[in-house]
Amino acid sequence: MATPKEKLASSLAQLEEFQRTGRRVFRSGELTRLCRERLVKSGFLRQVMKGWLISPRPDVNPGDTTPWYAAFWEFCASFCTTRFGEAWHLSPEQSLLLHAENTLIRRQVVIYSPKGTDNRVELPFDTSLYDLKQKDMPPHADLTTRNCLRLFMPEAALIRVPGAFFASNPVDVQVVLSGIRDATDLLVRLLDGGHSVVAGRLAGALRRPGRATAADEIPTVMKRFGYGIRENDPFAPAQTFSTSNRVHAPIVGRLQSMLKTFREPVIAAFPNAPGLPQDTSAYLSFVDEIYQNDAYNSLSIEGYRVTPELIEQVRACG
Repeated sequence: MATPKEKLASSLAQLEEFQRTGRRVFRSGELTRLCRERLVKSGFLRQVMKGWLISPRPDVNPGDTTPWYAAFWEFCASFCTTRFGEAWHLSPEQSLLLHAENTLIRRQVVIYSPKGTDNRVELPFDTSLYDLKQKDMPPHADLTTRNCLRLFMPEAALIRVPGAFFASNPVDVQVVLSGIRDATDLLVRLLDGGHSVVAGRLAGALRRPGRATAADEIPTVMKRFGYGIRENDPFAPAQTFSTSNRVHAPIVGRLQSMLKTFREPVIAAFPNAPGLPQDTSAYLSFVDEIYQNDAYNSLSIEGYRVTPELIEQVRACG
């Protein structure tokens, strides 16, 4: 008869097979009942809701939110695909935030789907998914898939979000705008829907960070097709922007924009620099003391992965 440690090692071997592709979210049916219960009991799996599990570090406190937030978007994609197939997508607002590399977890994420039931799914740590029923899916050209999440294309999302979104999320909007080569894809959608008000807003939004060529093109083309355009700047007057250049990765534009936006306020909030420490030995001793905790905090967000070495350690333990 297998010993408890051999049974746990066998269960860990099954979990390792799933984790080889980087997965942290699992359906209960993917593991046998005994294997699942054994891994939950030992802390290698944690239940999110009935039928769904994530793999945290086994030594993480149950109240620690890090494992859940690290797995949230993977869970969202897996749960929605399981429930709705390909007939779902995130809201335009959430799509824009993710295109701008803003992965902050909101308390409620709205999912649009013809199969939706206007139902709220409660999740750990006061988060939730709300599946909003919609009549039809958007045109296929308006959607894209990123990290298994179904999002609006940046151009389609910019047209669908309300004007208030620009003022409340200026950094995110600028990052997305910096990734748009020219106004062509925007104009196709603006003309198709006759979005004259939105066209004026986008022209103003492009002009503010220095995209004058694209900003001029939108009203010129819209007027050519008979639409009256009134350009307006949707951003707050005090909002500052870095020069909007095409960047290779949205995260680069995000960092540049945040630096431009927050540099001066952060400098103003800081006290005067204390200068070099007088007692260098005491200072280095202090650094040595906090090194271990700092190293742990830096690595704790990486999640937990079962390895063959861990399985062998479990088998060998007494």
